[in-house]
Amino acid sequence: MLLEIKDLRKKYFMGEMEVEALRGVNLNIEANEFVSIMGPSGSGKSTLMNIIGCLDTPSSGQYLFDSIDISSRTDDELSTIRNQKIGFIFQTFNLLPKLDALQNVELPLMYSGVDKKERRELAKKALIRLGLESRMNHKPNELSGGQRQRVAIARALVTNPEIILADEPTGNLDTKTGIEIMKIFKELHQEGNTIILITHEPEIAEQADRGIIIRDGLITKDEPNGMKKKINSVCSN
Repeated sequence: MLLEIKDLRKKYFMGEMEVEALRGVNLNIEANEFVSIMGPSGSGKSTLMNIIGCLDTPSSGQYLFDSIDISSRTDDELSTIRNQKIGFIFQTFNLLPKLDALQNVELPLMYSGVDKKERRELAKKALIRLGLESRMNHKPNELSGGQRQRVAIARALVTNPEIILADEPTGNLDTKTGIEIMKIFKELHQEGNTIILITHEPEIAEQADRGIIIRDGLITKDEPNGMKKKINSVCSN
């Protein structure tokens, strides 16, 4: 099992008020799964994503990533896991505006200590894979939204991570471009990548093989996809 989550709980304090964002989540994800996680605002899906991505730690419960107990790791250890094992893709792309596409894709390799020549070659291969061979030296403001997201995907892939964690990856894109990006995710899954997709869009969630719905800090649905009407019904209530 790649990810094992047992009775995961997360509490925040807002002044004197305690907020329980996750209230006992149990979840297993195997290697090479394509999973979508849906939920309304305030459902806990962002908190769950942050813990899965080692950006945050639980208040209680257990999270095993590739048999590593994340709950007890230091910040430096979590940083290493994020860099080596997880590829992040965000709704807002999170590209550095002063760097061109090639330099943006190189960044995770730089943090890993890969030498300049090797990281340049790996970054080029990742961009070529995403059809951006003619846009490598363009800065983000010289690229379309779809091209920027492709650069972000190349950056996520360049370290050959164990999972790809995509947070609303089509949220800032028009419908046509969103379809093109989802096609890339399907191809990546067919190549053997494990993908966890966070979204609020039922039509996007439906394209994953497995759909999870979270509400009020608890998983309320976890089933194979092909049940779009059910997912639409639950999320619109």
